[in-house]
Amino acid sequence: MERWQNKVAVVTGASSGIGAAIVKDLVAAGVQVIGLARRQEKIEEIIAGLPQEKRSLLTALKCDVSNLESVNKAFDEIITKFGGVDILVNNAGCIKTGQMVSMDPQLIQSVLQTNVMGVVYCTQRAFKSLKERNVNGHVVLINSICGHKVIAGPPDSAPVSNIYTPSKYAITAITEIYRQEFYGLGTKTKVTSISPGVVDTEILSDEHRKWIEDRILSPHDISNAVLYTLSTPPHVQIHEMIIKPVGELF
Repeated sequence: MERWQNKVAVVTGASSGIGAAIVKDLVAAGVQVIGLARRQEKIEEIIAGLPQEKRSLLTALKCDVSNLESVNKAFDEIITKFGGVDILVNNAGCIKTGQMVSMDPQLIQSVLQTNVMGVVYCTQRAFKSLKERNVNGHVVLINSICGHKVIAGPPDSAPVSNIYTPSKYAITAITEIYRQEFYGLGTKTKVTSISPGVVDTEILSDEHRKWIEDRILSPHDISNAVLYTLSTPPHVQIHEMIIKPVGELF
């Protein structure tokens, strides 16, 4: 991680779960981190829990990645204060339970706005910063095993994940599009998709917790993977990483 010392990383969805684990581990590695989330106060709590000498390495900004105006406001502030973005971790995501055949289309749209367009909005701004400064960075997309396989859920029940799985399939395709675009536009910026299995986060329902029992990953398992991909030599690109707990059913 030496090459990223004092560089700037932006992590979306940083208020809890995987995002909170990532910001903590990046700060511990000496990276200047800006955590974006709608619940800015939760990131402030993370800052307060850091060792005193590390607190200046984490900045909390309020941002709704599904809203382009909100994203632009946050990135404008980041670039003004820190000069640019070197690492972007697209972690923010959401799921709305229900069946696509009957649920409110606006809820379906909200998932697409966060899980797909949020990635597009933030990556555009990060890549623009990298390109303008003629530096090579790293874009990480927190995907899901649902981006590789349609998982119905518990047996003998109608699935409730609806558009979530298609949104993650989109991230799998977007990762390859970015790889080709980054190279085709004359940069050596890396892109990595990390696809976890079941992770112990707020997004996991009580019903699914009972079903999966102890076959579950920790948010820090995913954060460790992010730091591993960032620590690879400049010529090595981890394009896709799938992480499952031992004994996972999927």
